[in-house]
Amino acid sequence: MERKGLLEELQEIDEQCIMSTYARQPVVFVKGCGARLWDAEGKEYIDFLGGIAVDAAGHCHPRVVRAIQEQAENLLHVSNLFYTEPQFRLAQKLTAIAGMEKLFFCNSGAEANECALKIARKWGKRKEPHAIEIVAVEGAFHGRLFGTLSVTAQAKYQKPYEPLVPGVRIVPRNDVSALREAVTDKTCAVIVEPIQGESGVHPLSTEFLHAARELCDEAGALLIFDEVQTGMGRTGTWFMWQQLGVKPDILTVAKALGGGLPIGACMAHGVAANVLEKGDHGSTFAGGPLITSAALATIEAIEEEGMLDNARTMGEYLRAQIASWRESLPVTEIRGAGLMIGFDLAKPVAREVVRTALQEGVVVNATGENTIRLLPPLNLKRDEADEGLRRLRTAIEKMVNHA
Repeated sequence: MERKGLLEELQEIDEQCIMSTYARQPVVFVKGCGARLWDAEGKEYIDFLGGIAVDAAGHCHPRVVRAIQEQAENLLHVSNLFYTEPQFRLAQKLTAIAGMEKLFFCNSGAEANECALKIARKWGKRKEPHAIEIVAVEGAFHGRLFGTLSVTAQAKYQKPYEPLVPGVRIVPRNDVSALREAVTDKTCAVIVEPIQGESGVHPLSTEFLHAARELCDEAGALLIFDEVQTGMGRTGTWFMWQQLGVKPDILTVAKALGGGLPIGACMAHGVAANVLEKGDHGSTFAGGPLITSAALATIEAIEEEGMLDNARTMGEYLRAQIASWRESLPVTEIRGAGLMIGFDLAKPVAREVVRTALQEGVVVNATGENTIRLLPPLNLKRDEADEGLRRLRTAIEKMVNHA
């Protein structure tokens, strides 16, 4: 009897042992370096997805690997009832680059947003009468916990779990009039993604974000920026708010922060920074020395190797090259900032393009039937960009011609 291949073995285990929550692509990755991945058969790929905006400094950045190795030899975990140096060095560095005052460490973006919602609710309950409503934006994605799911205004995520947490009002994307109607003296917070990632890389307008800031100030509410996907240099600055001139009261981050390891943070300044008190919130694993060592090394690598500038330069280059495809391919709208890019196809073949692109040796993502999303490492090189674009274009040509 012929022995099963590794992929077949893992697919069998997947079927038997793992809940069916992921639509996995048929590939087993075993190695990564920079913007490249290799599968179990030795085939090489250009990674234009970066673990969904996680691998900002590329796969296995030497500085991050070294920090993990050194910390792993000394101390992996103690509880937050004690001090460990990496956590506090990271807190000092992260609040400085983010323009915030204080933070709470957690393990994911959903947890960071959950913390933000708790701060807002507690803040709002200081008022008489209590202000407990949260305003969110249609098309947003803030996580899959019950609180964050309740402000994730997409029916496909919410419907199976209703009823959700009450007190949430949803407004259409970039509808300033609707936002003005929604924010009242009952509002404790407005939560927004500066660029909505999971719904197709849709930037919120500067007018809408400025209005959110003004309305929160008028109502005495907190403005929350979810920069889980846009943060850590993805758009060419450490955080998107720094390009917009709209400073939030609360800022959340995760994904790229840990260099590939799980970590998130909910940051705040002003009144929001001092709402939580001892015992109000906590996490067993958050801010552990191994993870925070990796995160600090990631920040240092991005900073010292000029990856913010590279994200802006390479982002402009990728968007320009994709725009040039319009002459022969059904590429329509192109959106995003830095190395957070989404573009639409006139034909609903995006998911098929993702599968064909994998066969061609480039990893991309579809956020719908028409939209391709690119989130490459911030240190993407020109030759890697060109090779990835060539493979992606070939995949699109095949699917468009086939359709």
